[in-house]
Amino acid sequence: MSEIREIRINPIVPAESVLVATARGMRPKKAEEPAPRDTRKRVDTCPFCPGNEDKTPPVIAAYPAAGDWRIRIVENLYPVLGDERSQANFSFGLQQTIDGYGRHEVIIDNALHGAAIHEMGEEHLQLLFAAYRERMRALYRSNPRLKYVLVFKNFGPAAGASIAHTHSQLIAMPVVPENVTAEVDNSREFHRKHHRCIFCATIDEALTFEATIYDRSSGEVRRRIGVGQYVVERGEKFIAVKPFASRYEWEVHILPSCTRATSSTCRRKIARTWRASCGAPWRGWTR
Repeated sequence: MSEIREIRINPIVPAESVLVATARGMRPKKAEEPAPRDTRKRVDTCPFCPGNEDKTPPVIAAYPAAGDWRIRIVENLYPVLGDERSQANFSFGLQQTIDGYGRHEVIIDNALHGAAIHEMGEEHLQLLFAAYRERMRALYRSNPRLKYVLVFKNFGPAAGASIAHTHSQLIAMPVVPENVTAEVDNSREFHRKHHRCIFCATIDEALTFEATIYDRSSGEVRRRIGVGQYVVERGEKFIAVKPFASRYEWEVHILPSCTRATSSTCRRKIARTWRASCGAPWRGWTR
């Protein structure tokens, strides 16, 4: 059977879609067992290390553009989505698919093999966020078929990283995920009802709210929430909070404390907050 790369639509909840890419199973894998983090500066066999550029697909962008690179962007060798071919959408019975059109790229975060986010300098993280932003803008402008661009990063084997060298990934797709649409719609509805931003309200509550809940019958304390209990890290322009209704362990949201912050300010301040919030294996994304 030929390689499959498509978006499958849930007939019960059409807004839900699933990416199917059989080539992803060909990625290099290691035994899934606890292992110490690889902190080496360079590994001769690593395709992402300087000097091994011929082991990756051609470079899309590099920072700086000339000389020794610090950040490098290439196509993913095992893409979830691609634009090199096109196939017709089809349906049979209730089942429906959309062509797996899009982009899937790898952003090599640092020339140093074992560098972790919390070990990178603020200036380098600013450059990394600038690379994210520029590549996202370029893809949005490149083709009207691309409706949503996501940058994500897995840190450590437990989070799903198949190559130890520090890297992020970027996916551009022809549909907007249902959870993103719901987030935008609910945020808009909250603003319509309360005349304020839901994210600003979340920050205010995280910094000022406290409560003690008692059992009506016994009078015993059932729950106590203290001021700042869900604040993980607070910077000058950004705050990292743990959602009360976390979807998984160690979920953290990094939110701008000023929604009108300039892009240069954002890159500098979020670099500090992100670096301070990272440590153990984790998975993050920006949009």
